[in-house]
Amino acid sequence: MTVRTLSRTDARRLAVRAQLLDAHRPHGMFDAVRRLTLLQNDPTAAVAPNADLVLWSRLGSGYSPTQLRDAIDEQALLELRGLIRPPEDLALYRADMAEWPGRPPLRDWQESVRGWVDANNGCRLDILARLRADGPLPAHELPDTCVIPWRSSGWSNDRNVLRMIDFLVQRGEVAAAGRRGAHRLWDLAERVYPDDVVPYEDAVRIRDERRLRALGIARARAPENPVEPMDVRAAGKPAVVEGVKGEWRIDPELLDRTFTGRAALLSPLDRLVYDRKRMTELFEYDYQLEMYKPAAKRRWGYWALPILYGDRLVGKLDATADRKAGVLRVDAVHQDVPFSKAMTAALQYEIHDLADWLHLTLASTT
Repeated sequence: MTVRTLSRTDARRLAVRAQLLDAHRPHGMFDAVRRLTLLQNDPTAAVAPNADLVLWSRLGSGYSPTQLRDAIDEQALLELRGLIRPPEDLALYRADMAEWPGRPPLRDWQESVRGWVDANNGCRLDILARLRADGPLPAHELPDTCVIPWRSSGWSNDRNVLRMIDFLVQRGEVAAAGRRGAHRLWDLAERVYPDDVVPYEDAVRIRDERRLRALGIARARAPENPVEPMDVRAAGKPAVVEGVKGEWRIDPELLDRTFTGRAALLSPLDRLVYDRKRMTELFEYDYQLEMYKPAAKRRWGYWALPILYGDRLVGKLDATADRKAGVLRVDAVHQDVPFSKAMTAALQYEIHDLADWLHLTLASTT
């Protein structure tokens, strides 16, 4: 099989184009979600929640967050394990759910979680019965009748209902069903998910192909990510990138197209930068999310937004949406490369558009 050789520029443009961050914007929210395949539904709102920020980066200020909330409430988009997906894609995950906690041989942690659910089967049945009678409901209205508490050194310690819900989602018995204010609602999956099921092997292949179409370029193998893998196995065609070790997989349908770039401000969880190893290899970009670092040790800011210009990641914007004061505060613009007048003008346009979209007044402390 012929292996395609790409320059780093070619590879970056493939990634940018696949993530809908070139000059050709998608045709509305549903088009964007279907082509991206997912939105990470992270609630951190130092600027805006990730899913909204990702859509604004693609669609501009014509996008309203109420569109996404309404689509989820009406089940025109569905949430699975914290990821918002097109409803037709759920058929690609139903076979996985039927084989929870995984195909044999099971790992120790899979045996452990299966054992915990089995030991607390009464609680499982109580939650399902309550949802059947009164759902959708928030987690705090569901019964905790676990006989063995969930033990963890992290945030989930003794949060039995939340852990049980997570496993029932993975089993395909419970599904997210919108929100009531700040609270996520849960219901029986049979009331939320479409009935279609794609056989396991076919589903894995199609998911790999759709993931590659959304990423443009990816490794055949990458470190394990249990919710959404970052690799694509045998999908697409093989390629090598000049100056980067190893083999990649590319979507050949995205090759050999004219590239027209633009400026964009990205969420720290945007898929263009979410795989930090791929980001470093292809974009030669130094970035970390610093919200968990002490303020004194941050280089770029609590929720610094990567700055895309054309096919390069060129800096970071340290900004905060101070909704109480009604301002978007810009604390710093970190330039990884010297900005030209055109880059500065494009960035200023994006910052002003972000403030307008957030309905905040722009305030700069720089």
